[in-house]
Order: sequence, then C-alpha cells, then structure tokens
Amino acid sequence: MRTYRYFLLLLWVGQPYPTFSTPLSKRTSGFPAKKRAPELSGNSRHELNRSKRSWMWNQFFLLEEYTGSGNQYVGKLHSDQDKGDGSLKYILSGDGAGDLFIINENTGDIQATRRLDREEKPTYILRAQAVNKKTGIPVEPESEFVIKIHDINDNEPIFTEEVYTATVPEMSDVGTVVVQVTATDADDPTYGNSAKVVYSILQGQPYFSVESETGIIKTALFNMDRENKEQYQVVIQAKDMAGQMGGLSGTTTVNITLTDVNDNPPRFPQSTYQFTTPESSPPGTSIGRIRATDADVGENAAIQYSITEGEGLDMFDVITDQETQEGIITVKKLLDFEKKKVYTLKVEASNPHVEPRFLYLGPFKDSATVRIVVEDVDEPPVFSKLAYILQIREDAQINTAIGSVTAQDPDAARNPVKYSVDRHTDLDRIFNIHSGNGSVFTSKLLDRETLLWHNITVIATEINNPKQSSRVPLYIKVLDVNDNAPEFAEFYETFVCEKAKADQLIQTLRAVDKDDPQSGHQFSFYLAPEAASGSNFTIHDNKDNTAGILTRKNGYNRHEMSTYLLPVVISDNDHPVQSSTGTVTVRVCACDHHGNMQSCHAEALVHPTGLSTGALVAILLCIVILLVTVALFAALRRQRKKEPLIISKEDIRDNVVSYNDEGGGEEDTQAFDIGTLRNPEAIEDGKLRRDIAPEALFLPRRTPAAAAPARDNADVRDFITQRLQDHDSDPTAPPYDSLATYAYEGAGSVAASLSSLESATTDGDQDYDYLSDWGPRFKKLADLYGGADSDKDS
Repeated sequence: MRTYRYFLLLLWVGQPYPTFSTPLSKRTSGFPAKKRAPELSGNSRHELNRSKRSWMWNQFFLLEEYTGSGNQYVGKLHSDQDKGDGSLKYILSGDGAGDLFIINENTGDIQATRRLDREEKPTYILRAQAVNKKTGIPVEPESEFVIKIHDINDNEPIFTEEVYTATVPEMSDVGTVVVQVTATDADDPTYGNSAKVVYSILQGQPYFSVESETGIIKTALFNMDRENKEQYQVVIQAKDMAGQMGGLSGTTTVNITLTDVNDNPPRFPQSTYQFTTPESSPPGTSIGRIRATDADVGENAAIQYSITEGEGLDMFDVITDQETQEGIITVKKLLDFEKKKVYTLKVEASNPHVEPRFLYLGPFKDSATVRIVVEDVDEPPVFSKLAYILQIREDAQINTAIGSVTAQDPDAARNPVKYSVDRHTDLDRIFNIHSGNGSVFTSKLLDRETLLWHNITVIATEINNPKQSSRVPLYIKVLDVNDNAPEFAEFYETFVCEKAKADQLIQTLRAVDKDDPQSGHQFSFYLAPEAASGSNFTIHDNKDNTAGILTRKNGYNRHEMSTYLLPVVISDNDHPVQSSTGTVTVRVCACDHHGNMQSCHAEALVHPTGLSTGALVAILLCIVILLVTVALFAALRRQRKKEPLIISKEDIRDNVVSYNDEGGGEEDTQAFDIGTLRNPEAIEDGKLRRDIAPEALFLPRRTPAAAAPARDNADVRDFITQRLQDHDSDPTAPPYDSLATYAYEGAGSVAASLSSLESATTDGDQDYDYLSDWGPRFKKLADLYGGADSDKDS
C-alpha cells in the first residue's frame, strides 16, 4: 500500500493535464522475482517474472514558455528504501541534468531552471538513482524517465518561399490551377489546433482564388486577356488555430504572369504598297519590305508571307525576316523593262501556329496588294551563268583551249561585248581569254601538284560603253596525270643484328606519291636489278603499299662489312608507269639477346688502353705518315748529292720543267733567281715581260768565277732565250702566275750545285766514272759522259 501511494503522488504532480496521461512506462525491480504471473500480449501468452517494485513513476509533463518568477516544478522521485532519516540522497543525470533540471538530493524534488521551448527539444531523457550518503552504494538500480514538453501556440505559419512566381495561359477557363503555396507551423500538430493552417486571399480578387486547406491558387475570372493586363500580384494569408480568433498568421506574395496564346490574327496596317526597282536588279535583290502586325508575342506572333496571285508570281518572291517579322519582296528572275514595266501582286500574311479553339475569332491571316514598277537602265553585260567551272589536264600544252564564257548586253541595243581576265586574280598570267568569243586557254604549263584549283575572274565589258562591265568567277580544276614517281615516305636507315637469322624482317618501307589516281595508289617494291643477284637482303612486297626488308642469310659481320646500301625500286600501277629508286642504308650492329642495338662500330678485337677505333686508326695513320715523310726526306737528300743534272740536247723538250731545290743557304736571300738562266744582254735591255709580275723581277746574282764558264753553255742559254722571246711575242701566252719557273739553288748551297750551268769547271774537268757504279739504268749516261775525253781526243 505504501508503494502505491507514491505512484499516485507522482501521477498527480507530473501530469497537470490528465487528458494526456500515459500508462506506466517503466518499473524498477530491486529484488529477485518471487512469483510468476501470466500476461496476454496479442494472441500469444507469455509468462513474466513478477518482482518487488522498489519505486515507480511515469512521464513528467511541462508547459513550454513558462512565465513564472521561480523555477518550474517538474515532479518528485522517492524510493521505498528512504526511511526519512536523511541517509539517502538522489542523483539526477541525462539531458540537461544539473543545468536545465536540478534535483533536491534529500527530497527528490525535480525543478526546471528556465523556460523550455518545445520547438527546440520536445523531450528530455534523464536517469535517477538513490544512493547511501555514507557509503555511496546505490540502494536502487539506476532508472530512466522522460520529461515531455507540452506545446502552446507560440509560432506563426511561415511560407516556404517569401515570393512565389507563377504563370498561367491567358484566356484560361475558370478554375485553372496556377500554383500551390505551402506554409508550415512549428507548433505540435498532434496537440490542439496550434499547427492547423488555413489559407485565404487578401489581394488578387476577383481574378484568382485559393483553396483554404491546400493553398492551391486558381483562376476565378473568365477570358483574362494578356493584351489587356499581363501581370498580377496576389497576397495569400496562412492562419493557424484553424483560422479561429487568436490564431497567428503569415503572408506571402504570388506574382502571376499571363502567358500568350495565339488569339489575335495578323493585320496589315494598309491595303496597298508600291515599290520601284531597276531592270538591272539581279535575282535575289530586295525591292522593299511589308509588315503585318500581331498583338501576340513569341511564336504566336510569327508571320509567314506568301504571294497568292498576281502578274508577277514567277518574277518575284517574298521571304520572312525572322527577327523583324517583315516580308521582304525580292526579284526572282531577271527583269526586262522592254517587255513589262509594272507588276501587281497579292501578298498574304498568316500565322503558322494556330490554336483551333480560337478559330471562332476569325481567319488568322490578312492580305494586301503590292505594285512594282520596273525602271529602265543601261545594264552591264550579263553572263549566262553565275559561275563557271572548267577542267583541264595538267599535261596540257600551252595555248590549249579549256572552255568559254558567254555574256551579252541585256539592253535592246545589244552592244558588243569584249572579255578579259582580271590579272589581280591571275598574277602569274597562266590563262588568257579571247576578247571576242570568250574562249579560255592556257598560256603556261600547269602542275596539279603545285596548285589544284585556279580561281580567276573574267570581266565582260561593253565596247561602246566601257563603264558597263560585269564579272563572273571562273574555277579551273587541273586534272591529275601520272607524272610523278613514288618515293620513300621518309629517309630509311636501319640496322641488322650480327646474329640475325635468315628471312628476318628488319624494316618496313612505305611510299608516297604526289599524284592522286582515282583508283588509289598501288605501289610495287623490288630491289634494283644490279643489286638483286648478290644482295644479302631481299624485298617482300606486302601488296598494301608497304614492303619489308628481309635478311637473306644467317649472321653478319660488322668487321667485314659494316654498312649495306640497298637500292629499292618503287613503281606505281598508273599510266604511264612511274618509278624511282631509293637507297636504304643498313648498318650491321651488335645486339643483345632481345635484338636491341648496342653498337654499330667495327671496334678492334683488343682494346688494352680503352681507346676507340677511330682514335687507334688516327694514331696509326699519323705514324705511317711520319715514317713516309722521313723516308722521302732521306731519299731526296741522297739523290741531290749523287745525281748530276746533265741533260743532253736530245732530252730538252718544249715544256719547261721547274727545278725546285732547297736553296743556297744563308747567302741565298732571293731563294729562286730566275735571272741566272737568262741572257745577260737581254736583262740589260730593261724590257718587262708581261708573264712575270713586275715586282718579282730581280737582277741576276752572278759570281765572277761562274760568269765566264756560263757563256760556254751557249746552246742551253740560246735555247732558253729563244723560248722566252717566243712567249713574250705570243699573245696567247699564259699569264705570269702560271709560268713554269727555272729556279736556281744559289751560290752558297752546302750541297753544291747539281747543274753544270755556271759551273767553274768544264765538262772535261768532271769525273763521271762513278755513274758506272749506279747500275744498268745509268749505263747510257755513264757512256755519254765517261767517254767524253776519248771523243774529244779522237
């Protein structure tokens, strides 16, 4: 009975509104079960353990927005273990415990410290526990309870949008849905009418109405015309408490626009239009514009113009300007003042988009009369075509006729016309035209690969009135002729591995051709005949304008042959057949086991110093050149010491030989003195030779000892003098810079003179016996000079 009293107390304190009381939500068991009692749940029966209830309680309820001066009392917790001696204390934890909710630890009274807002948090879950003050040991298990906040009407309805924008077609039927507005109320919809909203219209009648429960706005007036009024502003109110007095409300604005429908036909502002045009107006020329008005907008105001009847149905046309919705009258065919001067047309304007439900308003079209007056003018010549297209083969010879153009004077006088080419369009003067008949012909050779199309302009001018002229474009296409041989698409330089196998593909070849046959390119590849028999490679034609280079043998040696040159012939299958030969360079290289190139140079087999092949070859070449130079130098010195320069009269020839010698040592300052060989008398004459540079002329250096014997050699000197005179008097003699020079070694040469010229001794004083020791080749020379004494004696 005691526990039951506490339960009633908690219900009375915690539920100020009995209407919203809830059943027991939780019971706390402090002792083990003693007895089982059956309990029914639906169609099943469960046996529950009945335990002793130490304390019992229900949900606590609080009103939101409490306006009292003190703390708001929530309820009381009490344990049957509390003897009232103050040995127990109550502890509160959970949502807002200690801050928003406080508990008297001695009495178990719970209070709220400030006002609560249900819209912020509608329920709070807390836990309570009773413990012994001295020991701190709980005397009851921790239990959970709920504090629920009761709602009051403290929130007005709020629309989801501050301003709504909507459209509805004009002339809509009454009750046509425009838009739906929605307002929400933050109050509790399950408690009273605080969140029950109704809608009403404050502004916008009698055009629109709103459903009070749904907020759907509808049209309320018949035949609303956009052309009269297009924009409407409607104010809608939402009120809670089901619209009762004291309820809160909110408003929103709805901007409604009437959209256009095609309910107005086009109308011409006048019934007759008149235009003038010269007879020289070419087809497509605009004569004038007419316009019909339409009160609608957009596609409903689109107008289509057409000529329905009249005398000029085939001479004129009318088109619609889509931007301005005007009808443009244009010339359809060439006019002739001499044939007809005035045309009368009937033009109709209509809407292409018509709504059948408005056909009762009348036909959606209108018509007007257009009068066109043709003016007489002196017209320029008119070509028979707007443009001409001619064709010619690229191998056409000069003066080949291509075609012709035709123009004539449209006036009644029919003045004669002459033709010419506008040279600004033919700067290279490749084409010409016959001035009388307009025949076009070539004046230079053509090349399609250089220029495929030639676009020139032909001028036709009246002979009697040169100011009257007209132009026409002439497009000349150069037709292809197979006059180019196919070539390699790129420069091919490939390699083959030393360990390559036979029939191994090492390179794929591709070709290009400047020509463009109609059936496409069909290239053939094969080795040149001179290289086909002994080549180490073969060419395989893939029949798809490509070919492959294949090895013919197993293995290659880059030390024996490092580079192969393969002449490959490429030919096309057009007429006439064109072919060319391209060379493919194949280098023999060392490769790894994957076939990747490593080195293509023929290195030496042993490289003790790590030098490259090029460096070793250069070193060897330098050594060889040095040895050869030393050997030649030694041979020359020995030959100059032993070989006499005695030449018989029979050995003297027309060509002058240059005797180059080492010079005369320190005393020879002029190096080569040609004056020694000249006639002293000739030198004294002071005549300058034209084949000797003037500044290179020096007086002969003669020693007293050599002067007298030199005169004894009269035969040699006379011969040389005669030759010099011949050259001086010969107009075809070579210039001085190509004259062969008679050099003299000088008087002070250590090697002494090898010549008998200017020698201090005569031939008889010389001993030539040593010539017999030189071998059979010098036998004749030894006989000539060795037997000189005997010849003289005899």
